[in-house]
Parts: sequence; C-alpha cells; structure tokens
Amino acid sequence: MSSQTFTESSTIAIVGASLAGLRASETLRGQGFSGQIVVIGAEPHTPYDRPPLSKQFLAGTWDENRIQLRSAEKLDALGLDFRLGCRALSLDATEKRIELDDGSTVIADGIVLATGCSPRSLPGALGLAGVHTLRTIDDSKALALDLSEPGRNVVVIGAGFIGAEVAATATALGCAVTVVEALPVPLGKILGEEMGAAATALHTRHGVEVRTGVGVAELRSHPSKDPASSVDPANPASASHPEGRSSSSALPWVCEVILQDGSVLPADVVVVGIGVIPNTQWLEGSGLEIRDGVVADPTLHVANGVVVAGDIARWTHVGTGEEMRIEHWTNAAEQGVAAARSLLAGREAAEPYVPVPFFWSDQYETKIQMLGRPRSDDEVVVVDGSVAEGQFVALYGRGGRLTAVLGFSRPRQLMAYRQLLVDGASFKEALALELT
Repeated sequence: MSSQTFTESSTIAIVGASLAGLRASETLRGQGFSGQIVVIGAEPHTPYDRPPLSKQFLAGTWDENRIQLRSAEKLDALGLDFRLGCRALSLDATEKRIELDDGSTVIADGIVLATGCSPRSLPGALGLAGVHTLRTIDDSKALALDLSEPGRNVVVIGAGFIGAEVAATATALGCAVTVVEALPVPLGKILGEEMGAAATALHTRHGVEVRTGVGVAELRSHPSKDPASSVDPANPASASHPEGRSSSSALPWVCEVILQDGSVLPADVVVVGIGVIPNTQWLEGSGLEIRDGVVADPTLHVANGVVVAGDIARWTHVGTGEEMRIEHWTNAAEQGVAAARSLLAGREAAEPYVPVPFFWSDQYETKIQMLGRPRSDDEVVVVDGSVAEGQFVALYGRGGRLTAVLGFSRPRQLMAYRQLLVDGASFKEALALELT
C-alpha cells in the first residue's frame, strides 16, 4: 500500500479518542491527508490528558479545561468526525469494517487502533461504595469527592506509579494513607530493589504507611458507614457523585481492608492500582494477533492498512531486538505520530518505530524520570547526587551496554544521557560521562 492509496475521498478511522488517537489525527492532517477522519471514543469526552488525573486534577488545583489536550477551536480546525460515547464491538481487518455499539458500521480505507487499557479490578470490590480505580476523568472526579474531607483513612492497593501518585495526592489533601504492595519492594521488578526502596522512602518520609510483601484477603463493609455523609452539605462538591451517586447511596460502604497476614486496616476510601489490561477484547475474531496487546511489526502495522498505537501496541524495537508494550504518556504521543506516518507510507515503505522510552512521575516535591528499559537484575550505579537525600541520577547497565537512566529531581542531568541511549553506548562510556 503506497501513500497514493489515500485520497480526499478516503476514510481513515481512529479507534480511541485519547492522546495516541489525537496525535495520529494531527499527523494525518499535517502529512496532507484531506479525507475523512472518523475518531471513535468509548468515553463521551474529547481527548484529555490522563497524567493529571492522579495529581493536579485529583487535588483540585487544575480544572477540566486545563486537562483538555486541545481547545475546541483546534479540534474543529482538524475537521474530525467524532463518534464519542460509542464503543467499538468488532473489527474485520481485511474489509476494514468496524461495528459499533450504537448499531452503526464504519468502513474505512485505513485504521489506527488506539483503544488503550482498563484498570484491573480487585475480586470482591464490586458493589462497594468508596472503592475506586483510576483511569478516566470520571474516575478522578468520583475519587476526589470521596477524598474531599481531610482525615479519612485511605488504603491504596498497589504501589505502582498510579498508586504512588494517588497516595501522594491524598496525603497532601490531609488523608491518612496506607499503601499495600504484594511485592517485597515496591517497583522492584521495574527499578530494582535499591531504587524501588528509594521510591518507597518518598512515602514514608511523608507519613505514609507502606505495607509490603502481603496481599489483600478481602474488603469489608458496613452499610451505615458512609464517610460522605459527614461532608458539609453546604459544600456543592458533596451534594452528588459526578455520575449521580449521592452521599446517601444504598450501597454498603467499605470500612476495612483485611490483609492475608490477618492485619486489619481501617478504610474510608480504597484505591485499587494493581495494573491494567489492554482493551483488545473487541478484536477477538479480527484475524489480528492478540497477546497482551495487539502484536505489530516494527513499523506498527498489524495488517495492510491497519496500524496500532499507544498502550495496546506490542511491537519489536529493532534497536534492541526486544518485543515491548509501553504504557506511558510519551510513548502514546510519539507512537500516535509514528503510526499515522506508517499508515500513509504503507507497510513496505514505512520506517520502524525506534523510540528511547521515557516516563515521569510527580510525587510530593520529587519528579521521578526514567529513560530506557531497565530490568531488575541490571547493574545500577549512582553517578550524581545522593539516594539518601532523594536527589540523584542512577545508570543501569546490562551486558556491557547502557540500558536505562533514572533520575530523582535531576531532569537536566538525566537528559544528558539520552543520546548515549540512542547511540547504544557502552556502560563504561556512560559511567565516564562528566555532568556539568
């Protein structure tokens, strides 16, 4: 398929109205595609930014307008046909036909798949008020309401980056926070034990109790224990849940988290952050390879005229030979651009997507940043600052090569190593770099 395949009478469908889908649509227009672009989104919202949902938006310091990725005027200028509040049910990848849950069908000349992920749920949590996952703007609004009174007991299950950010925000709001993590060291499988312990120390320094090496046995509730009932009725935010749940909800409210070691944690609010699942169920029977995401070639093609981007994309990085799926903001943004370019170029002419993975997480006063792809068994060397003081840069090495760079509140120093990762530098060369 060549770029000439797409004309002003062509239709390209983007399934997923979030960051990757938006960047894909902007790239299509920027590359000269003048045909119809249909953007299908399961949520009723135009594309918005997700990282603030666990931080500024949850804390109430940013409003809904501030997290919109583009203004209404800029979206209008793109000439997109939004189908919002509409979920894709199935795909025929050969015919490029998408069936939607409103009974309609979209037939396209090219397709970008960018349906993202959904949070994993905790068994026994359904039907309990006060128990939350966090993925959407509506999730954040609901959680913010339940955190609106200082002093509430908040239990965060899962010490990954979303759980850690929620813990930091809830602490700043005056809540008493306990984090429960089944691993012996939070983030140990990603950062390694030493750096995982450094990330945990951020929370303990701010009064958060971190319980590690133990899972959750059950959640207990009491029908009359509703912390929202104590919210000042003069406060408009306490009047109703953003999805209509009032403070007098008939649902039983969570009151305790029982751990597998028998410990009992009081809980007015529980946040479940135990990972996500790629939204690929609707692609069963499509003919595409589904394996913890949608498996693509190095150019992000999954079929002729069909590409994938964002959290659901699993592709082979030709620079490292590693098959990967990345769930971070920067990858969604960059991959949306790359997928659109690949689609227009065609499968044979498209270039491989070869990024330097990057993510960040803001927790309390600390900005955590990572370049590259570490493994827990990598060699780790701190080359700048001090772990004890909470400001440092650490290098990760494996097989004599630099694999990743981690920084705690050292953005300038961290970025000095980016080109070394691009160049495939040796670990020795990275250790020899002098920071200025």
